[in-house]
Amino acid sequence: MSTVPRPQGRDTCGWRKVFAVFGPSTNTVVEPEFAAMRPAGVTNQYRDIYIENAKALSDESFMAGIDILQGAVDAAVRTAMTAEPDYMVMGVSAVSFVGGAEACHRQLKHLREISGKEFSVGPISCVEAIKAYGGIRRVAVISPYYPVANAHVKHFFSDYGIEQVRDIPLRCRSWTDISRVGETQLAQALKELDGDDIDAIVQVGTNLSMARLAPYAEAFLGKPVIAINTATYWHALRTNGIRDAVDGFGPLLQHLDLQRD
Repeated sequence: MSTVPRPQGRDTCGWRKVFAVFGPSTNTVVEPEFAAMRPAGVTNQYRDIYIENAKALSDESFMAGIDILQGAVDAAVRTAMTAEPDYMVMGVSAVSFVGGAEACHRQLKHLREISGKEFSVGPISCVEAIKAYGGIRRVAVISPYYPVANAHVKHFFSDYGIEQVRDIPLRCRSWTDISRVGETQLAQALKELDGDDIDAIVQVGTNLSMARLAPYAEAFLGKPVIAINTATYWHALRTNGIRDAVDGFGPLLQHLDLQRD
């Protein structure tokens, strides 16, 4: 029986990379989806960003919850650093969309300063995924958010020259309700979003489980369908030089690579 040699002095299980993964404490989707995408020799050390499970969400309370998450991220990052990870992966996206590209990069700068580590975040990962597919300028977006949050997503994409033609905010009533949206509802929403005037569909909201559905949707819609969790984990792997093909999640994890400017 052959064995793969492990580098000396490395983590026994994460001998290629140890990822610290962050998600809201109400999120039950990021951890299993990232685990399903994980190649051998990479480990995902999940750390909660504490937040109460808000009920009866609205535009106002949704944005208030994002503000609370913003304030709790630093504590989760400091906790993760005690495990000495190699790289950081953000499994929460709304906080990085708010304020557009400039605000996202300010947040990243701050997180790098307190951790000394590099990060993959969902919004930038989606932009990099769009570049990897190529030829995408106009998109439609599906989210579990409320309209005010989708407006921030539109702003973010516009900062990168990507036009958000239309969107569907699913208006989930609580943070945990997001994980209860089923594939039938998602497939119907994707069909409503589709049209000849868009090049791709992007799903945002990390507790909305669409990583497995996205490649099937690509087949029946005939265009890229980018799930944010797939894009984020792909970005983390490729940034760290890991190009293993992972089946079941579409072209990103099968063969696409980052496009260097």
